[in-house]
Amino acid sequence: MSRLLPSLLALAVLLTFAPASTESRMRVLVIDGQNNHKWDITTPVLKHALESSGAFIVEVSTTPPKGADAAAWQAWNPKFTDYAVVVSNYNGELWPEKVRTALDAYVLAGGGFVAVHAANNSFPEWQEYNRMIGVGGWGGRDENSGPWLYVKDGKLFRDVSPGKGGAHGPQHEFVVEVVNADHPVTRGLPKRWLHTRDELYSRLRGPAENVEILAAAKSDLTAELEPSLMVIQHGKGRVFHTTLGHADYSMLCRGFYLTLQRGAEWAATGDVKLTAAVPADFPTADKTSPVLLEGHPKQVPPEPKK
Repeated sequence: MSRLLPSLLALAVLLTFAPASTESRMRVLVIDGQNNHKWDITTPVLKHALESSGAFIVEVSTTPPKGADAAAWQAWNPKFTDYAVVVSNYNGELWPEKVRTALDAYVLAGGGFVAVHAANNSFPEWQEYNRMIGVGGWGGRDENSGPWLYVKDGKLFRDVSPGKGGAHGPQHEFVVEVVNADHPVTRGLPKRWLHTRDELYSRLRGPAENVEILAAAKSDLTAELEPSLMVIQHGKGRVFHTTLGHADYSMLCRGFYLTLQRGAEWAATGDVKLTAAVPADFPTADKTSPVLLEGHPKQVPPEPKK
């Protein structure tokens, strides 16, 4: 029996750290096709971020291009119920009614949804989508869309004063602060970690129903802690909303990778187990942690303004 112990121990280690089997990995649908950001460059990063965890299998559904005819839109009809979670990397024309109805029904019934960065700019006229993401920016959003959410002294503030929804200053590195360390998405993360160059969204407005802010960053425009990571309950479904991820160089950050992985798992299952481990190279309060994606045609970030 003693001769078997080393072999059994080695087998246990392999089973512990081996990626989940194809059958047990969660199926993810990423939607892209229109965006004021370079979706064709960022979608491969999102795919890699999720699949590199070993917890997901990712498929991509690309919408018709802007200005496409009705027949093209009629042919685009993703089956959301085939997936554990749907990730939006989309900001463009309003989807056909049948697709909008299907997504809302999917999430209300318990499906998972993830909104990445500019996906919160989408669909200001689609009421249920705005409930789904909690708050968004631009597209004519203002005080009539709902309150401006921010964090102050550890508390959530809902500012209903008049003003446009959505703003950001020049791209720069900034510190993300965890404001709820007990949620599965943020549990075990450093209290403060330095995110790579990105747009720091501020003055986001919306219905703000059932919204919980998990992490925030101090805006250079408002001097308030603006939401970076949020979760929203929509019916029986769960939504993870990250305002991070303007460009591929913004996504190629270990902090973005892990929070996206955890957010997607939580949206799909209500817990974080497969992506719970915090990697040794997670960013610290004063040091970023870039992710190298070999062969990726990386965008060149703009020079910081002096």
